[in-house]
Amino acid sequence: MSPGHEEFLPLTDEVARAVAGPKSRHAALIEDAFHVLVETPGGGVRLSGDAKARAAAKRAIEHLAARLAAGAEVAESDVRQALLAARQETPHPHPRKGGLALGRRATVAAKTEAQHRYLELLARNDLVFGVGPAGTGKTFLAVAHGVSMLLKGEVDRLIVARPAVEAGERLGFLPGDMKEKVDPYLMPIWEALGDLVGREVLERRRDKGEIEVAPIAFMRGRTLSHAYVIVDEAQNATRLQMKMVLTRLGEGSRMAVTGDPSQVDLAQQGDSGLAHAVRLLEGVEGVAVARFQAQDVVRHPLVERIVKAYDAEGARAAKRRKNESDDDQH
Repeated sequence: MSPGHEEFLPLTDEVARAVAGPKSRHAALIEDAFHVLVETPGGGVRLSGDAKARAAAKRAIEHLAARLAAGAEVAESDVRQALLAARQETPHPHPRKGGLALGRRATVAAKTEAQHRYLELLARNDLVFGVGPAGTGKTFLAVAHGVSMLLKGEVDRLIVARPAVEAGERLGFLPGDMKEKVDPYLMPIWEALGDLVGREVLERRRDKGEIEVAPIAFMRGRTLSHAYVIVDEAQNATRLQMKMVLTRLGEGSRMAVTGDPSQVDLAQQGDSGLAHAVRLLEGVEGVAVARFQAQDVVRHPLVERIVKAYDAEGARAAKRRKNESDDDQH
């Protein structure tokens, strides 16, 4: 490779290590994405390839450097987001210091611009709806935000409510006591909490009543004061359930409501309270709505493609229904 096809980026050792990644996995992703050669000889990163390819790889590396400057870690999912941003020629964000300070993790930081906006809305509003496909971090970031508030003493309790839709009317026929019946529906939340604060802290705060995870029906008749409340999988809450839980907020409390309106498991999809509540409350003072798209998925890259495929099929079905309706009218 001639010198004109090489560029050396003087970067800190921390950035160079992040660009290389475990067993050079991150560097391989960058190389495959832009057809460049990535080397970390010490004191920075050397890029080899044509000018356009080097420019794209450099944009991706700038995104990773900005993330590190904000005090966050760089995982493979972050590299993939940086590659996407580089392809779209999105300017790298200014370093955003002071992520969510948690006990077990140094910080939890946003991976995408949509997540940045979401965290900003959570910090500024009493009620935030996070709507969009699975894998976009809606629930995890809401839980992290609530944990951060709890650890800082800004609220006394963290409460997560979730519908147990599939149990429905059959809940009483399942074996075991009430806890054993509903725990399978709540396990994803307990896992997220354990990952954020560690098992010992979680158990201690759970025993003290400072962290509670329960089916949404358990919120009826309660006033939730000085608490951070998260309503997860809210697309499976009925309109009556949604109104009930939204009106549980008491003095000093805040709430995040998360869900995917396209994934309703209720027998009558029109009964879903999430889309209805968003339509009704968007624009009300103290209420904000954060919307996520398929490109915000931060799980395995295949998940984004799966979401887009389902969205496209849904759009085609909607178009067919519209055409059939138009034909009937004629």
